[in-house]
Amino acid sequence: MTEPIELGPMPTDTSMRVLDELVVRAPIGRIFALARDVECWPTHLAHYRYVRFNAVATDGGGIVEMSANRPFGVLDWPTWWRSEMRVSEDAPSVRYRHIAGVTRGMDVEWSFESTPAGTHVRVLHVWNGPGWPLIGTIAATDIIGPLFVHGIASRTLAGLARVAEAE
Repeated sequence: MTEPIELGPMPTDTSMRVLDELVVRAPIGRIFALARDVECWPTHLAHYRYVRFNAVATDGGGIVEMSANRPFGVLDWPTWWRSEMRVSEDAPSVRYRHIAGVTRGMDVEWSFESTPAGTHVRVLHVWNGPGWPLIGTIAATDIIGPLFVHGIASRTLAGLARVAEAE
């Protein structure tokens, strides 16, 4: 096991910002446990192809490789990325920084807040886009963010919410 990865605060000066949020009718501990247990995501989420750790840190994070399908009608577009992952118990959150794949450099934060109705879960993705001259920012803000990031993150959040609410 390795030491937890320090990712620092979420960047605020990015061109792409994708926010998915949902009030989950379950206690914060239940949805947080599901969100941090990424290796079980393929069991709960049909669009996830695999999740595997390349290195495990003492906080439950580490270096994690993920692959999910983004459905477009009857066709599935396979995606893949590798991230540094940090889990924080204090203010429950799971933080990622993509280090490989098309979305290299993207920062992600899952945050959780108790509400009278259950738990407000926010999944925020921020990024300046791939390093493609002239079109990187446009690709991030007009295609990758809304079609792929939101398409996968919204399904992930809704799927984990269904599991949490059914328990």
